[in-house]
Amino acid sequence: MSHTAQLGGGEIALLRLIEGIDPSSFEVRVILFEDGPLVARLRRAGVAAEVIALGTLNDVTRTGATLVGSLQMATGAVAFAPRLIRTLRRHHPDLLVANTLKSALFLSLVAPLVGSRWVWHLHDRLALDYLPARTAAILRVIARHSPNHVIVNSLATRQTLGRIPFERTSVAYPGLEPSAFTGRSVPPERVIGMLGRISETKGQREFVEAAATLLDRHPDTRFRIVGRALFQDGDYEASVRELVDSSPLAAHLDFAGWADDPSAEMKRLQILVHASPVAEPFGQVIVEAMAAGVPVIATEGGGVLEILDPDGQGHEITDGVRRSELGILVRPGDAPALARAMAWALDHPDELTAMATRATTSARLRFSIQHARSIVLIAWTAALRPPRRRPRAIR
Repeated sequence: MSHTAQLGGGEIALLRLIEGIDPSSFEVRVILFEDGPLVARLRRAGVAAEVIALGTLNDVTRTGATLVGSLQMATGAVAFAPRLIRTLRRHHPDLLVANTLKSALFLSLVAPLVGSRWVWHLHDRLALDYLPARTAAILRVIARHSPNHVIVNSLATRQTLGRIPFERTSVAYPGLEPSAFTGRSVPPERVIGMLGRISETKGQREFVEAAATLLDRHPDTRFRIVGRALFQDGDYEASVRELVDSSPLAAHLDFAGWADDPSAEMKRLQILVHASPVAEPFGQVIVEAMAAGVPVIATEGGGVLEILDPDGQGHEITDGVRRSELGILVRPGDAPALARAMAWALDHPDELTAMATRATTSARLRFSIQHARSIVLIAWTAALRPPRRRPRAIR
């Protein structure tokens, strides 16, 4: 179950996960609270997808969940929940799975009413730098008391759950199919780019500011932003475009828009930048770049450290910039540090190539979809079992 049908990170992870599930183990059906690209992608993959429209209530974002937003959610839920309950009873599910924060909120209410056990696939850090304090607190309470199991996308995400029994959680890093590990030839020109949703939490503004600084030292470098705004982030995208148009960077930076084939766009880059100013729960685009043999510069924190510096052996090469065996790490929200990191990368091409080679090997070992799917199926199966009762002492 997902409240959104847009192709964000959590939805892409869902697609990759369920496309290869053996129907003899689990027959998967997906319920979405809106229509969108994910519906068609699921159906093309042979997965049953059904839409129950949530309406304007779906426009309340995680950052917009103020007191007014929370009241809107509560009022809308009263009207929406009966329709959801009727749909679930019609399907008689053995297990319900929430893939987003909003769907988890609804399942915490309706799962007991339909008599189903449920699992939460958590793709977001329940932290104050990522969510309003009231929302984070409510979601932590739900995670602690409502789902039968919580599957998180990183250790960093699990650390934000608060006090929850360890055995009720599993870490399943979003994985890639073997076809993602295809390698690439070195692009003919210097192209440094970002790929993914355009959003304030993804750091396109910091990337543009860093690129403008780098241009003085490396005037032959081109920059590329692949993606577009989703989830009410249109104003942010407009502000980033305006910043580019009003600077000399306009002749050196391309906005490529949404990519139907992101892997092809990835291979056009000499360096991928991940510039999130807040700690990411995971960072799928980083793993995708590693698989494709593209060197990565990423802001450190959250799940990114588990991807690029799993052993904690990175060391500082300049102010705000560290290098590990697998990539370059930058202080979050620091555009000058990002510019220094990009300059170092361009000035050390041999080291950058060796780094990318090691990163591909590491990604192949740690981030396969088969491994992720195995962890998820074990967790789903365990969630279906009733909890073991403690034996009573005989007196």
